[in-house]
Amino acid sequence: MKKLMKGNEAVAEAAIAAGCRCFFGYPITPQNEVPEYMSWRLKEVGGSFVQAESEVSAINMVYGAAGAGVRSMTSSSSPGISLKQEGISYIAGAQVPCVIVNMMRAGPGLGGIQPSQSDYFQATKGGGHGDYHMLVYAPSSVQEAVDLTYKAFFRADYYRTPVMILGDGMLGQMMEPAEIPEAVDLSSLEPKPWAASGNNGGTQRVINSIYMSPDALEEHNAMLTRRYEEMAKVDVMSESYRTDDAEVVLVAYGIVARICKAAVDMLRESGVKAGLFRPVTVYPFPYEEIKKLADGKARKFISVELSCGQLIEDVKLGLYDSKNRPEVGIFARVGGNVMSPEEIADYVKSGRLSKSWIK
Repeated sequence: MKKLMKGNEAVAEAAIAAGCRCFFGYPITPQNEVPEYMSWRLKEVGGSFVQAESEVSAINMVYGAAGAGVRSMTSSSSPGISLKQEGISYIAGAQVPCVIVNMMRAGPGLGGIQPSQSDYFQATKGGGHGDYHMLVYAPSSVQEAVDLTYKAFFRADYYRTPVMILGDGMLGQMMEPAEIPEAVDLSSLEPKPWAASGNNGGTQRVINSIYMSPDALEEHNAMLTRRYEEMAKVDVMSESYRTDDAEVVLVAYGIVARICKAAVDMLRESGVKAGLFRPVTVYPFPYEEIKKLADGKARKFISVELSCGQLIEDVKLGLYDSKNRPEVGIFARVGGNVMSPEEIADYVKSGRLSKSWIK
């Protein structure tokens, strides 16, 4: 049964349904409803909630609990995620599964509490040190946020890696009907023979990310890279909307993709053959899928984003060796401003194709 829920609270409930029993966080707008919800809801299912003294403490608590085999999560917003980056790198290096939620706000610095997509590079290129990646989901609705959060815990366990839900202040604060999946039976989950659970039949288990031998560390990085390559084959998700005969393709993710759908419909009504390509996983990015559009009828691709030209970099990478060499441009708003469908449609109809987000 569907229930009207705020995005942040729906994400929290979906995590609990997926078996999350430990949450560690620190308050920051616009994601505060996630820890607030977890603070009382986890008690009802026998879980643990800790408001840490800082974001740095919170991510290291996740490291410890998840390293002991418990499904664990943290959430924050842009500056808070920045503070967690060292811990995220340690977690990735130690192959510890967990889920991290980032409801992005405007920046840089403290910026503002309005929605943004300016953490794209941080999320998709490995914001901390070292060669690592996370599987990164970018939902565009409250229901999709629920579904992807639920899925994230299973993929995290499968790959033994952190998985990120990349939303924004608008998705976190908006209310929509959503259906929460049936709660998982914790006893049905796959055992974690690697976990430092304290009950190992006399077998010592050590969780760490340090390799003093260059050869050993090189092999460890190679193993992680093979895992990321598997993600690119198995976990890529995307959506195409009215792209079969599209000559102009808008590329957008998250909440902006919903705005672009309305813009596409407006453009179609005025005779412009427009479509939308939406990456659902922004890491791995659906490079092959966007290239297929460029090898077809599409001649212009416009990255529509709430950042200063970040998504467009992956759009270009996906199109660089397409046979038709389409034009690539950008339409962006930043600082917490959000474009309207009319603004996007007017930009497309104007015929100008900006190479920079700057007006």
